Amino acid sequence: MPSIRAQQRRPRSRWVVTAIGVVVVAAVGVTAFLAVDREPAGPRPLTADEANLLAVTRFRNYEAGGRAVTITVPTTSGGLVVTGSVDYRAKIGYGVVRGAGRGTSSDGLIQWNTTTVFLHPVVDAPAEVPATPPASDWHRRPLRTAGSSLDSALLIALDLGSDRPDNAELLPQNGAAWVGRDEIGGRRVDIMSGPAARAKPDTAGNVRYWLDPDGTMHRVQADVASEPQSVVIDFDARPYVPVRPAPGVVPTP
Repeated sequence: MPSIRAQQRRPRSRWVVTAIGVVVVAAVGVTAFLAVDREPAGPRPLTADEANLLAVTRFRNYEAGGRAVTITVPTTSGGLVVTGSVDYRAKIGYGVVRGAGRGTSSDGLIQWNTTTVFLHPVVDAPAEVPATPPASDWHRRPLRTAGSSLDSALLIALDLGSDRPDNAELLPQNGAAWVGRDEIGGRRVDIMSGPAARAKPDTAGNVRYWLDPDGTMHRVQADVASEPQSVVIDFDARPYVPVRPAPGVVPTP
């Protein structure tokens, strides 16, 4: 017959075994949860489906006709933000430009195509561009292809639309990759880095795209030679307002 002391120990032993079992089950559950929730590490080569999404994303913008955009441009004087729209059929952009820090002297309206920038200074720049551009007082200058982070950002924004999909097979061959996942506006998106520019293999990954499952762009981040920080182009949820060219602004052929 077991002693009273042995009888007192047995429930404790069973409790310890039960507790260990609970801990093991909990650990397995946490491990399983982490395994499901953990995102794979990037960068890595694109899958065929991912390459197809990246290949069609610029065509999606062209199909839409245009997109509402917010372009954040780093500068040595504090940065610029352009809020407006890009017409991907006519290759014309139109927006309000505002400066931060010491860069407020650039505030006003801006239109641009692939060769020319048109500026209309405004002391108190409006929150949104007027649907009809002013008929006069536009200052015209050539769009600089080097040495200006603003002009580089404007040109990149225009280039994010194409009248046909890119070649999905060539994208991975030229360095395009899957980078990770993110969430924008409550939507899960994949982040992909773009291929190298033609004859410039060291430029692979200079542009990164935030894409949803149908290939729609939500954000683009691009490195520019004139600034250590990247240009960021966000495609807004607000409706696209068709761009009306200001006097002297012509569509890009």
